[in-house]
Amino acid sequence: MSQLIPSTTPIRTFEDHEKGINAFAVFPDKRRMMTGSEDKTLRLWDLETGVVLMKMEGHSSEVRALAISRDGKIIASGDENGEVMAWHGETGESIAQPIKVRSRVIISVAFSPDGTVKFWCTKTWQMQGEPIECGYAESVRYSPSGELLAIATGSNIEIYNPLGIARERIAYLKGHTESWNMSLAWTPDGTHLLSGGKNYVLEWDTSTWQQVGHPYEGHTDYINAIAIHPAGTLVAAASDDKHVRLWRLSDQRTIAIFQHSSAVTCVAFSVDGKHILSGGYDNKISEWAILDITTARDACLTGDLSIAEELLTRETHTNVNDFTAYANRSFVMVRKHNLDNALEDAIKSINIRPSLIAFISKGIALCGKGHIREARIAFDVASMFMNQNSETTQFLLLIKAIALFNADQHEEAMLLIEDLAAACPSVDPLARRVVETYLCVQLGIRAFDGAHHDEAADHFTAAVNSDALSSKYIHFLYQDLTVLFGWDLESLLFTTHQKRCQAFLSAGKPDQALHAHKYMMDAIDETATTSCLDWSNGEFYVLCAANGDSALAANDYDRAIDLYSAIINLNSASDVVFAKRSKAKLGKMLWMEALLDAQKVIELDSLSYLGYNLKHAALHGAERYDEAIETFQTMLSILDNAPDVQTRKLHQQYLRPSEVERAIRRVIDARLDNAPLRVLDTNTGLLCDREMQIGAFKISAQYKELVSSTITHADLHIEHIEEVVKRYLLYAMLSHRWEGKEPLLQDIQGKCVYDSDLDSVGGMTKLRSFCKTARDAGYNWAWSDTCCIDKSNNVEVQESVNSMFVWYHHSALTIVYLSDVPPSSKSGRLAKSAWNTRGWTFQEFIAPNVILFYQNNWTLYRNDRSPNHKDSVEIMQEIKDATGIDRPAVVAFCPSMHNAREKLHWASTRVTTRQEDISYSLFGVLGVRLPVDYGEKQDKALGRLLQEIVARSGDITGLDWVGESSEFNSCLPASITSYEAPPCQLPPLSEEEIQSSVSSLRRMVATDFASNIYTMLRNTSAPRFAAQRLHLPCLAFNVRKVRRMRSPAPETHFTYEVKADELHDLLITTGETLVQFWPARPTERKFVLVRPWDRSLLELSEFVDPSDYGNDMEGEDDYGTPPSPSDDWSGCSPVKQGMSDLELRALRLLVRLGQPFSAFLLAQQRSGEYKRIATDHDIIGQVKDVVSVGDSMDIRTIEIL
Repeated sequence: MSQLIPSTTPIRTFEDHEKGINAFAVFPDKRRMMTGSEDKTLRLWDLETGVVLMKMEGHSSEVRALAISRDGKIIASGDENGEVMAWHGETGESIAQPIKVRSRVIISVAFSPDGTVKFWCTKTWQMQGEPIECGYAESVRYSPSGELLAIATGSNIEIYNPLGIARERIAYLKGHTESWNMSLAWTPDGTHLLSGGKNYVLEWDTSTWQQVGHPYEGHTDYINAIAIHPAGTLVAAASDDKHVRLWRLSDQRTIAIFQHSSAVTCVAFSVDGKHILSGGYDNKISEWAILDITTARDACLTGDLSIAEELLTRETHTNVNDFTAYANRSFVMVRKHNLDNALEDAIKSINIRPSLIAFISKGIALCGKGHIREARIAFDVASMFMNQNSETTQFLLLIKAIALFNADQHEEAMLLIEDLAAACPSVDPLARRVVETYLCVQLGIRAFDGAHHDEAADHFTAAVNSDALSSKYIHFLYQDLTVLFGWDLESLLFTTHQKRCQAFLSAGKPDQALHAHKYMMDAIDETATTSCLDWSNGEFYVLCAANGDSALAANDYDRAIDLYSAIINLNSASDVVFAKRSKAKLGKMLWMEALLDAQKVIELDSLSYLGYNLKHAALHGAERYDEAIETFQTMLSILDNAPDVQTRKLHQQYLRPSEVERAIRRVIDARLDNAPLRVLDTNTGLLCDREMQIGAFKISAQYKELVSSTITHADLHIEHIEEVVKRYLLYAMLSHRWEGKEPLLQDIQGKCVYDSDLDSVGGMTKLRSFCKTARDAGYNWAWSDTCCIDKSNNVEVQESVNSMFVWYHHSALTIVYLSDVPPSSKSGRLAKSAWNTRGWTFQEFIAPNVILFYQNNWTLYRNDRSPNHKDSVEIMQEIKDATGIDRPAVVAFCPSMHNAREKLHWASTRVTTRQEDISYSLFGVLGVRLPVDYGEKQDKALGRLLQEIVARSGDITGLDWVGESSEFNSCLPASITSYEAPPCQLPPLSEEEIQSSVSSLRRMVATDFASNIYTMLRNTSAPRFAAQRLHLPCLAFNVRKVRRMRSPAPETHFTYEVKADELHDLLITTGETLVQFWPARPTERKFVLVRPWDRSLLELSEFVDPSDYGNDMEGEDDYGTPPSPSDDWSGCSPVKQGMSDLELRALRLLVRLGQPFSAFLLAQQRSGEYKRIATDHDIIGQVKDVVSVGDSMDIRTIEIL
């Protein structure tokens, strides 16, 4: 020992304290160190740079003791005044007020392995239980397992069980009897305890609590601290003699001395075991290298193969016949993959002395070179040196199996291990299971590297389920495997768990991966917890995040949630992870869970617009729309006030709620343009005007959902808004027959129709039943003509009359109440209902798209539960039987003035209470808007309606009537009943007949003649009304004779023979008395037979004006298809060749003019105008010869009064 020269030059020092250093400790992360000093402070150091990271103050006297929890999260320090302080391991901040533990100095503090200072709770920092009375304690140390507590006092060493309530003392050692017991240290496997006192160190066997071997000697003054190498191979002691002495634990030999300038108070090994750190009254920590004094075995254990090779080479130089050194160097060379030199060393060892170790080294080297057969022979020879020792036999076979495995002979190696159970039944199977498990892990790693992830997961799972790795000290028990093959048994369990998690993730099985991770966290030894957390928060975090992102992108929300949850459970999640999990939960419609994650995002970053965006989405999904809108507005505010331009620009894609509300209001207004002015709320029973409707919509869930869901320009789909608005504002209309007293607006204004207070109001039962029926059908709004129109307001009445057809057409449902149809009526009862005879019910039937008939007990007619009775063939047949309106006409109906005669015919048999209403009820049907003037009488109301039709559309079909003339204009009827007779229908010519006639005319008539007539008629102006005078374009035929036919019976009507130029003679029956004349008896009164000009005879494709088929309130798409012009006949005409289109049309016109036609008889008045003579039957005229007529055709516009 005297030959050792103390080292005085450390590789570096840590200097910053102002006084001596009493204690220090290295963090588990190997990157930081904490020191405590007489200057009353603690300092946190960066071990890599040597820089002071933090100075921590708080002690009132010098710091004497220091300890760091095994997870590095808590620092405990004790001082001269008996106070203990606790500090946060990351921030360095004090986490508890100083605790007064005792009245005198605290020399030692220690954490139990589970992270608590025993007898003091690290959560509450309150004492737990009673203190141990043991005298003056110089050192307190927990065993590695935490199952034992060693306390060094002035005169002895006491061992306690700290886990029990009684804290039983289980051993009492006399220790350093002639001096103080100053320090304690446990070997890593917990099998030995070392104590320092005076100038030597003692070693104790913890199984017997007896001293082992001789004292560790060499120091000349008191020993203040001792430390044991992490591998359990070396012991260091710090002394007042200014030295740190290093012994080898195996033989107690001093192998190094390190010299300070002052007394040394503390010492420790670095976590990796490659350095010694020591400090004392020289106010600094010195770091010393111990690589040069390491044995070859130690170097192999730590992986320093070059050092091991150099040390073994020195041994071979010292003793050239050291066969063991050559064999050991062969092992090192194999691990360095220098296989030729390895085999050379093995052969040298055999040549010096054939031995077990020599042939083992040869077998391993040959396997490394792939010479499997020769390797087997070498191992067989090695077996000859085992002396029938079962444990040695098993060890040799395990080495052989490992060597074969490393040579890719996997199956043979695994079979050999299986056979060991039978070959060595009396030997402890743990070694075999350790090797089998390790090789299983290697198979998993190879499968994983080959992208066979499922196979890898199976291997890792088998290894995890093995009990071979359950011992904490497996790496100490089987160090030979580390020496020979470089196995890392210490971290094998953690590596296996880690690889298993990775394999499951890579195999696309996140559920199993997360389960495996949880299993790892529960099963891993506490000493590996820090490494496990580092990996979890690092690589596993990245893997989970990447797989979570992929799952989220693929809409695999369950998997994404599980993966993000795994990250969050690691307590390392950022706001980004919470945001992604919130998105996944939104995808699963887990609204409240998504909301919690969104709130967590906001909590972590209060200015995160993304957090508020997610919160809005969650609240919206949970139908908490008010909160959602408020949250969205907060998000917009955050974007507006963001410090960077890029974030502020994000606002451009979003809409403010006020913008959305304006867009919705425009749609509402457009929708209400075609809806009643006021309606009944079927839920509340209250009468509402449009503003009240809008107000109700704005507080509805539908409106708020719409505002909340329309947050970006891309979301602003007007079609969707229109659909939501339409759905909410859908209303039902009532069609019924007024019966006596009905509830009026004044009766129910401001009252609920369901209230019993209104029972006395006539017709309330019907109104209530209607509202309930509409409500049960799913409609919030209902309209009845009895109470939804303020009949005292002429403006409103006029608006309602003119709009009622549109209201019925846009209703979601029209409910027809048949008060005279009892329950369970037989088929045909509907046809007999008085409802079919009422004037207003005509438009109430023809306008709606959907209609349902109800019997007088409010059950469906014929129990027909189809959604629309207009689709019922049987019901529509009954309507046809009653009204003459067939189903195709109803389906194709379009409100227009075109072919007004047919619509007038449908209404001709209907009656109304007020005579003007028969005309007013047709406003919507005919597509006109006119003033309403009750009291004007029927003929004027009808006259104004027909005048409007002729004036606006040019349609003169309404002039086809029989009966009495109107005072409004003689060409118009006095009553709607004049249209009861079907329209005059003359048999049309077939196309073949027309073409034949054209061919004949072509031979008889010059084409110029026909074209001239065609042009004149085409240039004729349209019919028009002015000041109740009809200006009618027509073909006029002068009447030459009017002579009454005699009848013996008394007559109210007279029949006259009429002769007109170019026409066949005809008879006319009229109630008027005509002035008779004939050529022999001339008269001054002039009569004319006229054919009203019909422009459709020109066969122009544009003769139908779109304005004729509706009004400015509706689009054609809302109704059936309007009448189409005549088919294109020209393409198939055989006479077209050689003729112009005009010439052909002119000839076709002549043919049609030669056919019978409906005529009027006009009598000229003194002022020169004409009046129509009303007749009981249609006047049918026909020209004698169209050619001769053409020469003298009288085409003119006649003014009719």
